[in-house]
Amino acid sequence: MSFSHTLGGTIYRFNDLKTLLAKATPLRSGDVLAGLAAQNAAERVAARMALADLPLRHFLNETVIPYESDEVTRLIVDQHDGNAFAAVASLTVGAFREWLLSDATDAATLAAVSPGLTPEMVAAVCKIMRLQDLVTVAAKCEVVTRFRCTIGLPGRMSTRLQPNHPLDDPKGVAASILDGLMYGVGDATIGINPASDDVDTMVRLLDMIDALRLASNAPIQSCVLAHVTTALKAIERRAPVDLVFQSLAGTEEANRGFGITLSLLDEVLAAAESLQRCPPGGNVMYFETGQGSELSSAGHSGVDQQTLEARCYAVARRYRPLLVNTVVGFIGPEYLYDGKQIMRAGLEDHFCGKLLGLPMGCDVCYTNHAEADQDDMDALLTLLGVAGCTYIMGVPGADDIMLNYQSTSFHDALYVRKVLGKRAAPEFEAWLAATGISDIKGELSFEPARLMPSLPLLEAK
Repeated sequence: MSFSHTLGGTIYRFNDLKTLLAKATPLRSGDVLAGLAAQNAAERVAARMALADLPLRHFLNETVIPYESDEVTRLIVDQHDGNAFAAVASLTVGAFREWLLSDATDAATLAAVSPGLTPEMVAAVCKIMRLQDLVTVAAKCEVVTRFRCTIGLPGRMSTRLQPNHPLDDPKGVAASILDGLMYGVGDATIGINPASDDVDTMVRLLDMIDALRLASNAPIQSCVLAHVTTALKAIERRAPVDLVFQSLAGTEEANRGFGITLSLLDEVLAAAESLQRCPPGGNVMYFETGQGSELSSAGHSGVDQQTLEARCYAVARRYRPLLVNTVVGFIGPEYLYDGKQIMRAGLEDHFCGKLLGLPMGCDVCYTNHAEADQDDMDALLTLLGVAGCTYIMGVPGADDIMLNYQSTSFHDALYVRKVLGKRAAPEFEAWLAATGISDIKGELSFEPARLMPSLPLLEAK
């Protein structure tokens, strides 16, 4: 089906839904690189006007990638909840935006309608929203998940402690972990990106973190961000695997580039749950995404990167993850050129993920060759905090010495919690007080008397 809109005496035509969505997207370098972006601002405005008039029901009749050729499309179509959709079924994309922003639409209402929304619907309304709209709606969404800590409660912001080391040296990793814990960081997970994706490295790092957990009685969950096939091997060894990690894309072809299928993810979820390390009803999966990954693997199928990012979330919600985050600026300026594009994309991703029912966090980050700096990240971090972001990263000095990019530091987490009145997960907050790292109000005291016995154990490793 084609679409058109007349603007200033010029008729703008869009051949199909994926073209309309691409042309309506705010300017970003990845869509320009793919040849999908609007030719100018006038065409972009015309596409947004046409998109705003499009009934939400249309997204159930036209897919951006054919059902027959893409398992992500099949997942989206097959898992759609028509009963949940009924509340908004009569709306256009523009009217849906107004409904989302209405004071009458609260957290419970958003949670009820979420299973009835497709990623393409959510991506579409995102494209016609301002930053303040994205913040306002995301702040109303509540998504709570649990492992040893409860993540996503109102008034809380969690942190992933990211103690990467270029040699996967357990002592170096342990030093960064202890540094982060002293700053009250790590309640979302202690998540290590291994330099070497092999099962021996994964097991060695998991054993080290579990020894720390048991020695300190910390309510933490760990994750070594190896490929799911490596995680399966570690689970076969009965290694202490808490969370299983995987990067996701929004098309079957791009996921194949990541070495995954939905059936493989089904297998690894069952394997992780078989270890019974998580409390009953808890969540054991951790996913990362980021705009542009499908283009980088030549698997975008002519769909814009923001719409594909939203499709990643359909895959993620199938597996009830503990954590999901967009690594928003990590992929580079070829996809998000500067601080302005990174900021917009981070808020888009957070909005879409939360609206689709995910515990959405963000790696507030950029690469050193992007037209961005730490001031841009401070602004995005603050906006995400206001928007109710589930968690952010905590990297020593904000400079990841293994992955070679800039993220947020331990003190950045303290800043956003302090300024916005956010707190750590309740179980982790109680542990911080019990160890003397903080007082009962969550203020750091740096007197961790009860954590000290774990230090000799880590030195021995």
